[in-house]
Amino acid sequence: MSVDTRAKSPVDASIEFKGSRLARAFLRLIGWRYVFNGLPAAQGVLVGYPHTSNWDFVVMMPVKWAIGLQVQFFAKDSLFRIPVFGRWLRWIGGTPIDRSSPKGVVGEMVNVLKQYKQDGRYLWLALSPEGTRKLTPGWRSGFYQLALGADVPVCMLRIDYAKKEAHFDQFMHLTGDVQADYAHLAKAYAGVGGFHPSQVAPIQPLPPRSNP
Repeated sequence: MSVDTRAKSPVDASIEFKGSRLARAFLRLIGWRYVFNGLPAAQGVLVGYPHTSNWDFVVMMPVKWAIGLQVQFFAKDSLFRIPVFGRWLRWIGGTPIDRSSPKGVVGEMVNVLKQYKQDGRYLWLALSPEGTRKLTPGWRSGFYQLALGADVPVCMLRIDYAKKEAHFDQFMHLTGDVQADYAHLAKAYAGVGGFHPSQVAPIQPLPPRSNP
């Protein structure tokens, strides 16, 4: 299979992506393709699913470079103080977050996205809703709180090992109706195959933790 080269400029003409020919050649070599037709806004949350293996990172990084797509992910700030490793984290898109913030990690991330919107600056954040490579009974709520709180669109990235495809072409605005929003997400991700199919989490909110 070949790389899909239909990548177009995002809706916002001020956002430009310049992909890597070397990364596209690598994807052709390993048989992966991607579908990307631009972004609907300068700020948003990219939800990568399913996440069942460390191979997700190995495959998605060259996809990101092939498109030239700029996406950030948050990691605890102490990691960025580690020599060499911290610089590498920033290079691949890492952004430090203060986990001791009284607003909590999600609250801090919401504030960051809101500030970027206010300033008209570009920022797309990438998250894994499962939060782990192991099988879970559902999705964590962080991505939902973040996108809804900052009022930004969600890109539903399909990481499909069954077809060796990465699709960045479906977007939605969350409504606050959890049941309806998750039904829409489930429809968008229907049939996607993870690296470990038995570890693909069902697309539903994790049940609230019960107090001991």
